[in-house]
Amino acid sequence: MREFVAVLDFGSQYAQLIARRIRERGVYCEILRHDIAKAELKALNPKAIVLSGGPASVIEPDHPGIDQEILDLGIPVLGICYGMQLIASILGGKLEQGHSGEYGPADIDIDIHGKLFKDLDKRINVWMSHGDQVVVPPAGFEILSRTGTCPIAAMGDFKRSLYGVQFHPEVVHTPQGMQILENFLYEVASCSNDWSMSGYINESIAAIKNMVGNSRVICGLSGGVDSSVTAALINKAIGAQMTAIFVDNGLLRSGEVEEIRHLFTNDYPLNLDIVDARRDFLDNLKGVTDPEQKRKIIGKVFIDVFYKEADRIGGADFLAQGTLYPDVIESISAKGGPSATIKSHHNVGGLPKDLKFILIEPLKELFKDEVRVLGKKLGLPDSLLSRQPFPGPGLAVRILGEVTEENLSILRNADKRVQEELSNTDIYKDIWQAFAVLLPVKTVGVMGDERTYANVVAIRAVSSMDGMTADWVKIPYDILSRISSRIINEVKGVNRVVYDISSKPPSTIEWE
Repeated sequence: MREFVAVLDFGSQYAQLIARRIRERGVYCEILRHDIAKAELKALNPKAIVLSGGPASVIEPDHPGIDQEILDLGIPVLGICYGMQLIASILGGKLEQGHSGEYGPADIDIDIHGKLFKDLDKRINVWMSHGDQVVVPPAGFEILSRTGTCPIAAMGDFKRSLYGVQFHPEVVHTPQGMQILENFLYEVASCSNDWSMSGYINESIAAIKNMVGNSRVICGLSGGVDSSVTAALINKAIGAQMTAIFVDNGLLRSGEVEEIRHLFTNDYPLNLDIVDARRDFLDNLKGVTDPEQKRKIIGKVFIDVFYKEADRIGGADFLAQGTLYPDVIESISAKGGPSATIKSHHNVGGLPKDLKFILIEPLKELFKDEVRVLGKKLGLPDSLLSRQPFPGPGLAVRILGEVTEENLSILRNADKRVQEELSNTDIYKDIWQAFAVLLPVKTVGVMGDERTYANVVAIRAVSSMDGMTADWVKIPYDILSRISSRIINEVKGVNRVVYDISSKPPSTIEWE
Protein backbone atom coordinates (compact mmCIF):
# COMPACT_ATOMS: atom_id res chain seq x y z
CA MET A 1 0.00 0.00 0.00
CA ARG A 2 1.26 3.49 -0.87
CA GLU A 3 2.48 5.49 2.13
CA PHE A 4 0.39 8.63 2.60
CA VAL A 5 -0.50 11.51 4.90
CA ALA A 6 -4.15 12.37 5.61
CA VAL A 7 -5.23 16.03 5.76
CA LEU A 8 -8.53 16.41 7.61
CA ASP A 9 -10.27 19.47 6.18
CA PHE A 10 -12.15 21.91 8.41
CA GLY A 11 -13.04 24.27 5.57
CA SER A 12 -9.70 26.02 5.34
CA GLN A 13 -8.90 28.03 2.24
CA TYR A 14 -5.42 26.50 2.61
CA ALA A 15 -6.37 22.79 2.85
CA GLN A 16 -5.44 22.12 -0.77
CA LEU A 17 -2.23 24.10 -0.33
CA ILE A 18 -1.25 21.95 2.65
CA ALA A 19 -1.71 18.83 0.52
CA ARG A 20 0.36 20.27 -2.31
CA ARG A 21 3.15 21.33 0.02
CA ILE A 22 3.33 17.83 1.51
CA ARG A 23 3.48 16.25 -1.95
CA GLU A 24 6.22 18.69 -2.91
CA ARG A 25 8.23 17.22 -0.03
CA GLY A 26 8.00 13.79 -1.71
CA VAL A 27 5.17 12.39 0.42
CA TYR A 28 1.78 11.43 -1.04
CA CYS A 29 -1.16 13.18 0.61
CA GLU A 30 -4.96 13.12 0.41
CA ILE A 31 -7.63 15.47 1.78
CA LEU A 32 -10.34 13.70 3.78
CA ARG A 33 -13.48 14.96 5.48
CA HIS A 34 -12.92 16.11 9.05
CA ASP A 35 -15.61 13.84 10.55
CA ILE A 36 -14.16 10.58 9.22
CA ALA A 37 -14.57 7.77 11.76
CA LYS A 38 -11.58 6.40 13.64
CA ALA A 39 -12.09 2.91 12.20
CA GLU A 40 -12.29 4.21 8.63
CA LEU A 41 -9.16 6.33 9.01
CA LYS A 42 -7.26 3.54 10.74
CA ALA A 43 -8.11 1.19 7.85
CA LEU A 44 -6.45 3.65 5.45
CA ASN A 45 -3.28 3.35 7.54
CA PRO A 46 -1.95 6.93 7.17
CA LYS A 47 1.64 7.57 8.14
CA ALA A 48 0.64 10.91 9.68
CA ILE A 49 -2.40 13.17 10.08
CA VAL A 50 -2.67 16.93 9.59
CA LEU A 51 -5.64 18.89 10.93
CA SER A 52 -6.20 21.95 8.73
CA GLY A 53 -7.19 25.44 9.74
CA GLY A 54 -10.77 26.60 9.35
CA PRO A 55 -13.12 29.57 9.66
CA ALA A 56 -15.02 28.27 12.72
CA SER A 57 -14.24 28.90 16.39
CA VAL A 58 -13.55 26.00 18.76
CA ILE A 59 -15.00 28.14 21.55
CA GLU A 60 -18.41 28.29 19.86
CA PRO A 61 -20.92 25.42 20.19
CA ASP A 62 -21.42 23.00 17.27
CA HIS A 63 -17.97 23.66 15.84
CA PRO A 64 -16.56 21.10 13.38
CA GLY A 65 -14.74 18.35 15.22
CA ILE A 66 -13.12 14.96 14.82
CA ASP A 67 -13.64 11.47 16.16
CA GLN A 68 -11.69 12.09 19.36
CA GLU A 69 -10.24 8.57 19.39
CA ILE A 70 -8.20 9.51 16.29
CA LEU A 71 -5.76 11.20 18.66
CA ASP A 72 -5.28 7.82 20.39
CA LEU A 73 -4.30 5.87 17.26
CA GLY A 74 -0.59 6.33 17.87
CA ILE A 75 -0.25 8.15 14.53
CA PRO A 76 1.65 11.48 14.54
CA VAL A 77 -0.69 14.49 14.29
CA LEU A 78 0.01 18.11 13.36
CA GLY A 79 -2.74 20.63 14.05
CA ILE A 80 -2.53 23.91 12.12
CA CYS A 81 -4.30 26.98 13.56
CA TYR A 82 -7.88 25.73 14.11
CA GLY A 83 -6.43 22.21 14.17
CA MET A 84 -4.14 23.11 17.07
CA GLN A 85 -7.00 24.70 18.98
CA LEU A 86 -9.13 21.59 18.42
CA ILE A 87 -6.41 19.31 19.81
CA ALA A 88 -6.13 21.55 22.87
CA SER A 89 -9.90 21.59 23.38
CA ILE A 90 -10.28 17.80 23.08
CA LEU A 91 -7.38 16.98 25.40
CA GLY A 92 -8.27 19.41 28.19
CA GLY A 93 -6.30 22.55 27.39
CA LYS A 94 -7.68 26.03 27.94
CA LEU A 95 -8.64 28.40 25.11
CA GLU A 96 -9.85 31.95 25.04
CA GLN A 97 -10.65 34.61 22.54
CA GLY A 98 -7.51 36.64 22.00
CA HIS A 99 -7.52 40.19 23.35
CA SER A 100 -6.07 41.18 20.00
CA GLY A 101 -6.05 38.72 17.13
CA GLU A 102 -2.96 38.20 15.01
CA TYR A 103 -3.37 38.52 11.26
CA GLY A 104 -0.33 38.69 9.06
CA PRO A 105 3.42 38.45 9.71
CA ALA A 106 4.67 37.77 13.22
CA ASP A 107 7.91 36.71 14.88
CA ILE A 108 7.85 33.62 17.07
CA ASP A 109 10.47 32.85 19.71
CA ILE A 110 11.31 29.14 19.83
CA ASP A 111 11.90 27.89 23.38
CA ILE A 112 12.16 24.15 22.59
CA HIS A 113 13.34 23.10 19.16
CA GLY A 114 12.86 19.34 19.47
CA LYS A 115 12.05 17.51 16.24
CA LEU A 116 9.49 20.01 14.88
CA PHE A 117 11.80 23.04 14.91
CA LYS A 118 15.05 21.16 14.29
CA ASP A 119 17.77 23.25 12.61
CA LEU A 120 15.73 26.49 12.77
CA ASP A 121 16.81 29.81 14.26
CA LYS A 122 15.80 30.89 17.74
CA ARG A 123 13.41 33.48 16.24
CA ILE A 124 11.61 33.00 12.91
CA ASN A 125 9.01 34.91 10.91
CA VAL A 126 5.61 33.23 10.39
CA TRP A 127 2.15 34.03 9.04
CA MET A 128 -0.61 34.25 11.65
CA SER A 129 -4.37 34.34 11.09
CA HIS A 130 -6.32 33.75 14.29
CA GLY A 131 -8.56 35.31 16.91
CA ASP A 132 -8.85 32.45 19.44
CA GLN A 133 -5.73 31.04 21.06
CA VAL A 134 -4.57 28.33 23.46
CA VAL A 135 -3.53 29.79 26.82
CA VAL A 136 -2.97 26.54 28.79
CA PRO A 137 -1.73 23.44 26.95
CA PRO A 138 -3.21 19.99 27.63
CA ALA A 139 -1.47 17.65 30.06
CA GLY A 140 1.67 16.15 28.53
CA PHE A 141 2.27 19.06 26.13
CA GLU A 142 5.26 21.39 26.17
CA ILE A 143 5.12 25.00 25.00
CA LEU A 144 7.49 25.13 22.04
CA SER A 145 7.19 28.76 20.91
CA ARG A 146 5.40 32.04 21.58
CA THR A 147 4.91 35.60 20.37
CA GLY A 148 4.38 38.84 22.25
CA THR A 149 0.61 38.42 22.13
CA CYS A 150 0.24 34.65 21.72
CA PRO A 151 1.57 32.69 24.73
CA ILE A 152 1.50 29.36 22.86
CA ALA A 153 2.42 29.68 19.18
CA ALA A 154 3.34 25.98 19.05
CA MET A 155 2.99 23.03 21.40
CA GLY A 156 3.98 19.38 21.40
CA ASP A 157 3.46 16.11 23.22
CA PHE A 158 6.71 14.31 22.37
CA LYS A 159 5.63 10.89 23.72
CA ARG A 160 2.44 10.76 21.64
CA SER A 161 3.86 12.71 18.65
CA LEU A 162 1.01 15.24 18.82
CA TYR A 163 1.88 18.77 17.71
CA GLY A 164 0.09 22.04 17.10
CA VAL A 165 1.15 25.32 15.50
CA GLN A 166 -0.94 28.47 15.68
CA PHE A 167 0.58 29.84 12.46
CA HIS A 168 0.42 28.61 8.84
CA PRO A 169 3.63 26.83 7.76
CA GLU A 170 2.14 25.99 4.34
CA VAL A 171 2.02 29.57 3.01
CA VAL A 172 4.94 31.35 1.37
CA HIS A 173 4.65 34.11 4.00
CA THR A 174 6.18 31.67 6.51
CA PRO A 175 9.68 31.57 4.96
CA GLN A 176 10.84 28.50 6.89
CA GLY A 177 7.46 26.78 6.80
CA MET A 178 8.64 24.10 4.38
CA GLN A 179 11.40 23.15 6.81
CA ILE A 180 8.82 22.81 9.59
CA LEU A 181 6.65 20.55 7.40
CA GLU A 182 9.69 18.50 6.43
CA ASN A 183 10.62 18.13 10.10
CA PHE A 184 7.13 16.86 10.90
CA LEU A 185 7.08 14.46 7.95
CA TYR A 186 10.61 13.07 8.27
CA GLU A 187 11.70 13.62 11.88
CA VAL A 188 8.37 13.09 13.66
CA ALA A 189 6.44 10.77 11.31
CA SER A 190 9.42 8.99 9.67
CA CYS A 191 7.93 9.32 6.17
CA SER A 192 10.08 7.76 3.43
CA ASN A 193 10.01 10.45 0.71
CA ASP A 194 8.88 7.96 -1.96
CA TRP A 195 6.29 10.02 -3.87
CA SER A 196 7.39 10.90 -7.42
CA MET A 197 5.90 11.31 -10.88
CA SER A 198 8.03 8.47 -12.25
CA GLY A 199 6.63 6.18 -9.59
CA TYR A 200 3.12 7.44 -10.28
CA ILE A 201 3.47 6.63 -13.99
CA ASN A 202 4.54 3.06 -13.30
CA GLU A 203 1.84 2.60 -10.68
CA SER A 204 -0.86 4.02 -13.00
CA ILE A 205 0.19 1.96 -16.00
CA ALA A 206 0.00 -1.23 -13.96
CA ALA A 207 -3.42 -0.24 -12.57
CA ILE A 208 -4.79 0.65 -16.03
CA LYS A 209 -3.59 -2.63 -17.57
CA ASN A 210 -5.06 -4.60 -14.70
CA MET A 211 -8.38 -2.75 -14.91
CA VAL A 212 -8.82 -2.81 -18.68
CA GLY A 213 -7.48 -6.21 -19.63
CA ASN A 214 -8.28 -6.84 -23.31
CA SER A 215 -11.18 -4.36 -23.46
CA ARG A 216 -11.29 -1.12 -25.43
CA VAL A 217 -11.20 2.38 -23.96
CA ILE A 218 -12.46 5.65 -25.38
CA CYS A 219 -10.84 8.79 -24.01
CA GLY A 220 -12.56 12.16 -24.07
CA LEU A 221 -9.86 14.42 -25.52
CA SER A 222 -10.47 18.17 -25.30
CA GLY A 223 -6.94 19.18 -26.25
CA GLY A 224 -6.36 20.73 -22.84
CA VAL A 225 -3.55 19.66 -20.55
CA ASP A 226 -5.65 17.36 -18.37
CA SER A 227 -7.29 15.25 -21.07
CA SER A 228 -4.12 15.20 -23.19
CA VAL A 229 -2.02 13.83 -20.33
CA THR A 230 -4.78 11.30 -19.58
CA ALA A 231 -4.74 10.15 -23.20
CA ALA A 232 -0.93 9.93 -23.26
CA LEU A 233 -0.82 7.92 -20.02
CA ILE A 234 -3.46 5.43 -21.16
CA ASN A 235 -1.84 5.21 -24.60
CA LYS A 236 1.44 4.27 -22.90
CA ALA A 237 -0.38 1.59 -20.93
CA ILE A 238 -2.55 -0.06 -23.60
CA GLY A 239 -1.68 1.55 -26.96
CA ALA A 240 -4.20 0.89 -29.75
CA GLN A 241 -6.82 -0.41 -27.31
CA MET A 242 -7.60 3.28 -26.68
CA THR A 243 -9.35 5.61 -29.10
CA ALA A 244 -9.01 9.31 -28.26
CA ILE A 245 -12.21 11.12 -29.25
CA PHE A 246 -12.07 14.85 -29.85
CA VAL A 247 -15.59 16.29 -30.08
CA ASP A 248 -16.12 19.48 -32.06
CA ASN A 249 -19.04 20.73 -30.00
CA GLY A 250 -19.21 24.19 -31.55
CA LEU A 251 -18.15 25.68 -28.21
CA LEU A 252 -14.42 25.79 -28.97
CA ARG A 253 -11.99 28.65 -29.42
CA SER A 254 -10.88 29.87 -32.82
CA GLY A 255 -8.64 27.35 -34.65
CA GLU A 256 -8.97 24.69 -31.95
CA VAL A 257 -9.96 21.78 -34.19
CA GLU A 258 -7.10 22.32 -36.65
CA GLU A 259 -4.58 22.70 -33.83
CA ILE A 260 -5.64 19.45 -32.12
CA ARG A 261 -5.69 17.54 -35.40
CA HIS A 262 -2.10 18.58 -36.14
CA LEU A 263 -0.85 18.00 -32.59
CA PHE A 264 -2.15 14.45 -32.18
CA THR A 265 -1.57 13.38 -35.76
CA ASN A 266 1.95 14.74 -36.25
CA ASP A 267 3.60 15.89 -32.98
CA TYR A 268 2.30 13.19 -30.63
CA PRO A 269 0.41 10.57 -32.68
CA LEU A 270 -2.58 8.89 -31.03
CA ASN A 271 -5.41 6.74 -32.28
CA LEU A 272 -7.50 9.89 -32.86
CA ASP A 273 -11.14 10.28 -33.86
CA ILE A 274 -12.54 13.80 -34.49
CA VAL A 275 -16.33 14.01 -34.33
CA ASP A 276 -18.41 16.92 -35.65
CA ALA A 277 -21.29 17.25 -33.15
CA ARG A 278 -21.84 21.01 -33.32
CA ARG A 279 -25.48 20.73 -34.25
CA ASP A 280 -26.27 18.30 -31.40
CA PHE A 281 -24.87 20.62 -28.74
CA LEU A 282 -26.39 23.85 -30.05
CA ASP A 283 -29.83 22.29 -30.52
CA ASN A 284 -29.83 20.98 -26.94
CA LEU A 285 -28.66 24.32 -25.52
CA LYS A 286 -31.32 26.35 -27.32
CA GLY A 287 -33.18 28.63 -24.90
CA VAL A 288 -31.10 27.54 -21.88
CA THR A 289 -29.64 30.30 -19.67
CA ASP A 290 -29.05 28.63 -16.28
CA PRO A 291 -25.30 27.84 -15.92
CA GLU A 292 -25.76 24.57 -14.04
CA GLN A 293 -28.31 23.39 -16.59
CA LYS A 294 -25.85 24.22 -19.37
CA ARG A 295 -23.17 22.08 -17.72
CA LYS A 296 -25.53 19.16 -17.21
CA ILE A 297 -26.78 19.32 -20.81
CA ILE A 298 -23.28 19.52 -22.22
CA GLY A 299 -22.17 16.57 -20.07
CA LYS A 300 -25.12 14.50 -21.29
CA VAL A 301 -24.55 15.29 -24.96
CA PHE A 302 -20.86 14.42 -24.60
CA ILE A 303 -21.85 11.02 -23.21
CA ASP A 304 -24.36 10.47 -26.04
CA VAL A 305 -21.60 11.19 -28.56
CA PHE A 306 -19.28 8.78 -26.77
CA TYR A 307 -21.95 6.05 -26.85
CA LYS A 308 -22.31 6.46 -30.63
CA GLU A 309 -18.56 6.43 -31.19
CA ALA A 310 -18.11 3.39 -28.97
CA ASP A 311 -20.64 1.52 -31.11
CA ARG A 312 -18.94 2.71 -34.29
CA ILE A 313 -15.54 1.34 -33.30
CA GLY A 314 -16.99 -2.00 -32.25
CA GLY A 315 -17.70 -1.38 -28.59
CA ALA A 316 -15.82 0.00 -25.58
CA ASP A 317 -16.31 -0.82 -21.93
CA PHE A 318 -14.35 2.11 -20.51
CA LEU A 319 -14.48 5.91 -20.69
CA ALA A 320 -11.36 7.86 -19.67
CA GLN A 321 -11.43 11.53 -18.76
CA GLY A 322 -9.08 14.14 -17.32
CA THR A 323 -10.62 14.71 -13.90
CA LEU A 324 -8.20 16.37 -11.46
CA TYR A 325 -8.19 16.51 -7.68
CA PRO A 326 -9.45 20.13 -7.53
CA ASP A 327 -12.38 19.11 -9.81
CA VAL A 328 -13.42 16.47 -7.30
CA ILE A 329 -12.95 18.80 -4.32
CA GLU A 330 -15.00 21.63 -5.85
CA SER A 331 -17.77 19.37 -7.09
CA ILE A 332 -18.39 17.26 -4.02
CA SER A 333 -17.00 19.55 -1.30
CA ALA A 334 -14.40 17.12 -0.03
CA LYS A 335 -17.04 14.38 0.32
CA GLY A 336 -19.25 16.12 2.82
CA GLY A 337 -16.77 18.51 4.42
CA PRO A 338 -17.63 21.94 5.77
CA SER A 339 -16.95 23.71 2.48
CA ALA A 340 -19.93 24.40 0.23
CA THR A 341 -20.22 23.01 -3.29
CA ILE A 342 -19.10 25.72 -5.70
CA LYS A 343 -20.15 24.27 -9.05
CA SER A 344 -20.34 20.96 -10.82
CA HIS A 345 -17.81 20.04 -13.48
CA HIS A 346 -19.19 18.35 -16.58
CA ASN A 347 -16.68 15.53 -16.17
CA VAL A 348 -17.72 14.99 -12.55
CA GLY A 349 -21.22 16.31 -11.95
CA GLY A 350 -22.67 15.87 -15.44
CA LEU A 351 -22.43 12.11 -15.76
CA PRO A 352 -25.70 10.13 -15.78
CA LYS A 353 -26.34 7.73 -12.91
CA ASP A 354 -26.86 4.89 -15.37
CA LEU A 355 -23.56 5.45 -17.22
CA LYS A 356 -22.87 2.47 -19.46
CA PHE A 357 -19.12 2.94 -19.30
CA ILE A 358 -16.71 2.12 -16.50
CA LEU A 359 -14.84 5.34 -15.69
CA ILE A 360 -11.06 5.63 -15.79
CA GLU A 361 -9.76 8.83 -14.17
CA PRO A 362 -6.01 8.31 -13.70
CA LEU A 363 -5.33 11.94 -12.76
CA LYS A 364 -8.04 12.41 -10.14
CA GLU A 365 -5.46 12.35 -7.32
CA LEU A 366 -3.28 15.06 -8.91
CA PHE A 367 -3.10 18.85 -8.87
CA LYS A 368 -2.57 20.82 -12.08
CA ASP A 369 1.13 21.46 -11.63
CA GLU A 370 1.67 17.76 -10.98
CA VAL A 371 -0.18 16.91 -14.19
CA ARG A 372 2.17 19.16 -16.18
CA VAL A 373 5.18 17.38 -14.66
CA LEU A 374 3.60 14.04 -15.54
CA GLY A 375 2.94 15.17 -19.12
CA LYS A 376 6.55 16.25 -19.55
CA LYS A 377 7.78 12.84 -18.39
CA LEU A 378 5.42 11.23 -20.92
CA GLY A 379 7.00 13.28 -23.71
CA LEU A 380 4.16 15.67 -24.51
CA PRO A 381 5.37 18.91 -26.17
CA ASP A 382 5.83 22.04 -24.07
CA SER A 383 3.47 23.91 -26.40
CA LEU A 384 0.64 21.71 -25.14
CA LEU A 385 1.69 21.55 -21.48
CA SER A 386 1.92 25.34 -21.27
CA ARG A 387 -1.62 25.84 -22.65
CA GLN A 388 -3.96 27.75 -20.43
CA PRO A 389 -6.83 25.78 -18.88
CA PHE A 390 -10.05 25.70 -20.88
CA PRO A 391 -13.33 24.59 -19.28
CA GLY A 392 -14.95 21.37 -20.45
CA PRO A 393 -18.22 23.17 -21.32
CA GLY A 394 -16.14 25.56 -23.43
CA LEU A 395 -17.44 28.95 -24.45
CA ALA A 396 -20.92 28.03 -23.18
CA VAL A 397 -19.96 29.07 -19.64
CA ARG A 398 -18.39 32.28 -20.90
CA ILE A 399 -21.66 33.38 -22.50
CA LEU A 400 -23.91 34.65 -19.74
CA GLY A 401 -27.24 33.84 -21.25
CA GLU A 402 -28.39 31.73 -24.16
CA VAL A 403 -25.75 30.02 -26.29
CA THR A 404 -26.49 30.94 -29.91
CA GLU A 405 -24.37 30.85 -33.04
CA GLU A 406 -24.36 34.66 -33.09
CA ASN A 407 -23.19 34.91 -29.46
CA LEU A 408 -20.56 32.22 -30.04
CA SER A 409 -19.23 34.10 -33.06
CA ILE A 410 -18.98 37.37 -31.09
CA LEU A 411 -17.23 35.71 -28.14
CA ARG A 412 -14.92 33.57 -30.27
CA ASN A 413 -13.71 36.62 -32.20
CA ALA A 414 -13.31 38.71 -29.05
CA ASP A 415 -11.38 35.95 -27.30
CA LYS A 416 -9.10 35.59 -30.33
CA ARG A 417 -8.06 39.24 -29.95
CA VAL A 418 -7.37 38.70 -26.23
CA GLN A 419 -5.12 35.72 -26.97
CA GLU A 420 -3.30 37.42 -29.82
CA GLU A 421 -2.49 40.56 -27.85
CA LEU A 422 -1.49 38.87 -24.59
CA SER A 423 0.58 36.09 -26.19
CA ASN A 424 2.92 38.75 -27.60
CA THR A 425 3.69 40.25 -24.18
CA ASP A 426 6.17 39.36 -21.42
CA ILE A 427 3.37 38.96 -18.85
CA TYR A 428 1.70 36.09 -20.76
CA LYS A 429 3.95 33.48 -19.10
CA ASP A 430 2.72 34.62 -15.67
CA ILE A 431 -0.97 34.32 -16.57
CA TRP A 432 -2.79 31.16 -15.50
CA GLN A 433 -5.84 31.93 -17.61
CA ALA A 434 -7.01 34.84 -19.77
CA PHE A 435 -10.20 35.01 -21.78
CA ALA A 436 -13.20 37.04 -22.87
CA VAL A 437 -16.73 36.78 -21.44
CA LEU A 438 -19.90 37.89 -23.26
CA LEU A 439 -22.27 39.63 -20.86
CA PRO A 440 -26.07 39.55 -21.15
CA VAL A 441 -26.35 43.34 -21.34
CA LYS A 442 -26.24 45.92 -24.11
CA THR A 443 -25.14 49.51 -23.78
CA VAL A 444 -25.40 52.68 -25.81
CA GLY A 445 -22.37 53.74 -27.82
CA VAL A 446 -21.37 56.00 -30.71
CA MET A 447 -19.57 54.77 -33.82
CA GLY A 448 -19.06 57.04 -36.81
CA ASP A 449 -21.52 59.63 -35.50
CA GLU A 450 -24.18 56.93 -35.25
CA ARG A 451 -25.81 55.64 -32.09
CA THR A 452 -25.16 51.97 -31.31
CA TYR A 453 -26.78 49.60 -28.87
CA ALA A 454 -24.45 46.64 -28.64
CA ASN A 455 -22.89 43.98 -26.42
CA VAL A 456 -20.45 44.25 -23.53
CA VAL A 457 -17.38 42.00 -23.35
CA ALA A 458 -15.50 41.44 -20.09
CA ILE A 459 -11.82 40.47 -20.01
CA ARG A 460 -10.65 38.08 -17.30
CA ALA A 461 -6.98 37.33 -16.55
CA VAL A 462 -5.75 35.60 -13.40
CA SER A 463 -2.54 34.21 -11.92
CA SER A 464 -2.66 30.96 -9.96
CA MET A 465 -0.74 27.80 -9.05
CA ASP A 466 -3.52 25.24 -9.37
CA GLY A 467 -6.79 27.12 -9.89
CA MET A 468 -7.95 26.65 -6.29
CA THR A 469 -7.11 30.28 -5.50
CA ALA A 470 -6.30 33.04 -7.98
CA ASP A 471 -5.51 36.74 -8.14
CA TRP A 472 -6.39 39.07 -10.99
CA VAL A 473 -3.46 40.12 -13.16
CA LYS A 474 -2.45 43.78 -13.24
CA ILE A 475 -2.23 44.02 -17.02
CA PRO A 476 -0.58 47.31 -18.07
CA TYR A 477 -3.02 49.93 -19.33
CA ASP A 478 -1.48 50.13 -22.79
CA ILE A 479 -2.08 46.39 -23.34
CA LEU A 480 -5.65 46.64 -22.06
CA SER A 481 -6.16 49.61 -24.36
CA ARG A 482 -5.02 47.63 -27.41
CA ILE A 483 -7.25 44.70 -26.53
CA SER A 484 -10.26 46.95 -26.01
CA SER A 485 -9.64 48.89 -29.21
CA ARG A 486 -9.27 45.76 -31.31
CA ILE A 487 -12.40 44.11 -29.92
CA ILE A 488 -14.58 47.19 -30.38
CA ASN A 489 -13.25 47.98 -33.84
CA GLU A 490 -12.93 44.45 -35.22
CA VAL A 491 -15.73 42.44 -33.60
CA LYS A 492 -19.15 43.31 -34.92
CA GLY A 493 -21.75 43.63 -32.18
CA VAL A 494 -19.51 44.92 -29.35
CA ASN A 495 -19.21 48.55 -28.28
CA ARG A 496 -17.90 48.27 -24.71
CA VAL A 497 -15.09 46.32 -22.98
CA VAL A 498 -14.60 46.01 -19.19
CA TYR A 499 -11.89 44.35 -17.08
CA ASP A 500 -12.62 41.95 -14.21
CA ILE A 501 -10.56 42.78 -11.08
CA SER A 502 -11.96 40.04 -8.79
CA SER A 503 -9.85 37.40 -7.04
CA LYS A 504 -10.73 33.79 -6.14
CA PRO A 505 -12.09 33.62 -3.53
CA PRO A 506 -14.60 35.25 -3.32
CA SER A 507 -15.15 35.02 -7.09
CA THR A 508 -14.54 31.93 -9.20
CA ILE A 509 -12.24 32.10 -12.24
CA GLU A 510 -15.00 31.36 -14.74
CA TRP A 511 -18.09 33.57 -14.65
CA GLU A 512 -20.44 30.58 -14.71
